[in-house]
Amino acid sequence: MTTTTSAPIYPANTPIPIDLFVPKKHPDLPRGVLGFADSSGNIVYKINRQCSKSSSCDKAVLLDSAGNPLLSLYSHHDGSWQGFKGDDGEKDLIFKVQRILTKSTRTELEVFLVAENQGELTCDFKVIGCHFQRSSTIYKGDSIVAQTSLMHKLRQIYVSRSKFRLTIFPGSVDPSLVVALVVIFLFSGPKKFRVLDKFPISV
Repeated sequence: MTTTTSAPIYPANTPIPIDLFVPKKHPDLPRGVLGFADSSGNIVYKINRQCSKSSSCDKAVLLDSAGNPLLSLYSHHDGSWQGFKGDDGEKDLIFKVQRILTKSTRTELEVFLVAENQGELTCDFKVIGCHFQRSSTIYKGDSIVAQTSLMHKLRQIYVSRSKFRLTIFPGSVDPSLVVALVVIFLFSGPKKFRVLDKFPISV
């Protein structure tokens, strides 16, 4: 009898850190789709980048392992982003992201949850990192929510940038929101270091 292995579903209040791995290519994904896999190689989240020729913004859809849309991410020419629930157009706004700093060695983003911060006076999360090193940290106040890093090995001089790790620490933040913020970070830095620019757009 043949059995299939499905990717686990991670709750928002997981008691242990979650490690997801982001390779440049994955055998279970078509060209142009970025995947977040668990330690066994099972795809947990997928990113499908889209854009209409007549549109003024890029769009990326975050999918679960079964292909169900979780969040739609829209980028705008001013560097801002908006995240909507599902993939039903710009109807149910969840969060907004403002890019406040972009340099060759540092990018900073501020994230505002719409339901919790109507006035947008203070941000709910900050994302700070370096695109060349594939390193970033997501903060909620003074607490670290998640981090990305390259796959360093003992006594290894050269570290490939074709794969990196995302670690989500215990807490009440939805892992899908964390993945969405990492995707926005990857697409918000200096153009030559943007990961998603290397993936084709579905028109």
